[in-house]
Amino acid sequence: MKHLLTLCFLLIASIGYAQEATNDNTLVTESTSDSKVTTDSNTTINSPPPSAISPSINASNSDLCTVGVSGAVQTQILGLSAGKTVRDMNCEKLKNAKTLYDMGMKVAAVSVMCQDARVFDAMMDAGTPCPYEGMIGEAAKEGWLMNPDAMPEGSRNEKPQMSEKKLKLLGNLDDDEKSTILGGGAVGILLLLLLL
Repeated sequence: MKHLLTLCFLLIASIGYAQEATNDNTLVTESTSDSKVTTDSNTTINSPPPSAISPSINASNSDLCTVGVSGAVQTQILGLSAGKTVRDMNCEKLKNAKTLYDMGMKVAAVSVMCQDARVFDAMMDAGTPCPYEGMIGEAAKEGWLMNPDAMPEGSRNEKPQMSEKKLKLLGNLDDDEKSTILGGGAVGILLLLLLL
């Protein structure tokens, strides 16, 4: 039995060392492997469109009579944002009147304020009519009553017929007002087109 076990160990040991030897005494082992991987993948990413953000308009300087206006519109296809500064005409009128008053020109300051129909009517109601071509008091009141076309537009005592100022409305607008109307019209048309 000893001989049989020894013979088995020798056979197993010789099988373990049966690798091919080359001339330079290195061992070479060959191995072949086949692998096939097929992957089908679908990825759907739902994300909101980028936002149109209104620009910030800095009009905080207290010496400027401007107001910042901005807006933005965002759809699934298109985003639009715009902004600009708009002159505040009432602020300018108040600053001009205050400057004239501070320089001692009180009648001129009142005349600037009287360009507003509300102030004009209040002055007439108070019995202190606005200055008219250098006249004050009762002479100014007579001047205004004789020339109602010269009264500010919108005052109660204004001549009821259509004045030339009203007929030439677009001609009297300054460039800022015209560009504001044009920009508002363009934005309105664009919004209408986006809704269709």
